[in-house]
Amino acid sequence: MTNQRIASRPTTKLTVSAMCIALYCIVMYFTQHVSFGAYQIRIATSLYGLGYFFPFLTLPMGLANALSNMLMGGFGFFDIIGGGLAGILTTGCAALLGKSGRKLSSYLVALPVTLIPGLLVPMWLAPALSLPYSVLALNLCIGQILPGIVSVLLIKSLPRILRFH
Repeated sequence: MTNQRIASRPTTKLTVSAMCIALYCIVMYFTQHVSFGAYQIRIATSLYGLGYFFPFLTLPMGLANALSNMLMGGFGFFDIIGGGLAGILTTGCAALLGKSGRKLSSYLVALPVTLIPGLLVPMWLAPALSLPYSVLALNLCIGQILPGIVSVLLIKSLPRILRFH
């Protein structure tokens, strides 16, 4: 099945979206010991790269982040809303890179997966933790390097696994 066929069926879109939300929350659950630490290595954010092939995942991935922040702790309202926004922006950037006609390298997806959460999340976490923005942003960006790499590996391997493109 091609990714164009997946993107054209409403029921399939809904099913894939629900599966990705569930997968995000499951990965967050099993990695929460490193997801909420000083460096916040959120392996689940690697799934934002799926927007490269499936732009319809932009809103569901934001919902997945908001849901996981609500269920697994965090800093309340700002973390839920801000996390959702970070998921939407990051997946949306991956989708834009994918829609570029593949003229831009899929390796560039690592940049939004690393930088958007790394620079956006400290906007509400820094005041909540009474830490300087720059210190927290540096720590979060370092923590997001691994998810950025995993996201690229996911994009590179997905066409071979699902046999599309």
